[in-house]
Amino acid sequence: MGDMQAITREPVKAPLVTEPLGFFGSLQAARSNLLGILPQISVTQPMVSGKTGLRWHMVMDPPSIRRMLLEKVDAYPKSVVTKNLLRPAIGESMFVAEGAHWRWQRRAAAPAFSHRNIKNLAPIMTRSAEAAADRIGAGGGKRAVNVHEEMVRATFEVISDVTLSGDSQFDQGAMHKAIDNYIDAAGRVSLFDMLGMPGWVPRPGRVLTGNAVKRMKSFADDAIAKRQAVGPRDVPDLLDLLLAGEDPETQRSMRSAELRDNLLTFIVAGHETTALTLAWALYLCAYDPDVQEAAAAQAREVLGDRPATADDVANLPLIRAIVDEALRLYPPAGLISRTALEADELCGREIKPGDSVMIPIYALHRNQLLWADPDRFDPGRFADGVPVDRYAYLPFGDGPRICIGAGFAVQEAVIILATLLARFRFSEVAGREPKPVMIITLRPEGGVWLMAEPR
Repeated sequence: MGDMQAITREPVKAPLVTEPLGFFGSLQAARSNLLGILPQISVTQPMVSGKTGLRWHMVMDPPSIRRMLLEKVDAYPKSVVTKNLLRPAIGESMFVAEGAHWRWQRRAAAPAFSHRNIKNLAPIMTRSAEAAADRIGAGGGKRAVNVHEEMVRATFEVISDVTLSGDSQFDQGAMHKAIDNYIDAAGRVSLFDMLGMPGWVPRPGRVLTGNAVKRMKSFADDAIAKRQAVGPRDVPDLLDLLLAGEDPETQRSMRSAELRDNLLTFIVAGHETTALTLAWALYLCAYDPDVQEAAAAQAREVLGDRPATADDVANLPLIRAIVDEALRLYPPAGLISRTALEADELCGREIKPGDSVMIPIYALHRNQLLWADPDRFDPGRFADGVPVDRYAYLPFGDGPRICIGAGFAVQEAVIILATLLARFRFSEVAGREPKPVMIITLRPEGGVWLMAEPR
């Protein structure tokens, strides 16, 4: 029965739009679920264009995406909407900055994310995986668990530990709440943004986020001041590495405001996205018990009873493939938005300066021209690395602005997922399917409720 069931239904997906929504319809959709503005044809065509206030294009064509993200990166800066949403919290951090101001920060921060440094931070991930397993297993027996909530807690422990070395004065709970309030309020795209009004016009929803932003900034400022007073740790964490970092070309290092904005970027971007990847990966394992059993067998063979470490990652190819496939079906950043600065041509269509050019990664990853049976869960696709044009699979973006934390995120996800699958069997809770909703990130509305049973 299990097999039959797995074959006859697909994992949850967002319903895409079949008729034009018009301006207010698009706005309504964008405020409750950004995936609600994606037309059904975005999964069957290389490019879709239209006008909703502004001229817009959605691009699902790998050569055109390569042109935007790699060959002509300066002609397609991050969209005004994206910057208006994020600038209040993360200022001129490398996530928002453009051009030369972005380049030097990226060069200064790059060593922090070297393979060696990421590996040095792995014991923190292992501890967090162990703690998550202990929480899920508390009370023995089989019980329902919201694994999304558990994964948010686990990845937040990791990011606060690797950025702030678990400073005891640091109030994790308060910081976490401030971040959550900010993402939720900032992400609800404002009508003003869609009308293309300038950034200085106050946004009604944005006023609510002011306090959350103030709190986040003061947490980060305190942490930086304390660290500058006591000096680096024996094993440097991300904050030490950022403090020490300088751009090899200009010898510039970050001033406190830039340090703070980048530190907040790593905390905000670095925990929620990995938690989502893990929550969706666990949902997919519960949805397909055969894949889960094979992955659990691999994890137990490599790990025995201990939690996973950085050295195990290379020996857990199926766990890695499940992470890759979860990132394909439910990419945390489901939409990248750019503004064209100059006239161009993409996919044979005219692009005018000022046009909004989006890469809907959710639709790209499910595009029928690029993937066989795209809505099916099949980690086997990634058995030998990425199976398609690399610009058809962009969970971390690409080009010079590819996510600086990609290696960190994948290592963390594999360590935590392997540790949990080795210890528990996860199964679906009837009537509690998660619903994919994108505000800034692709979240499971209502959480991911699974039965967890010790193996």
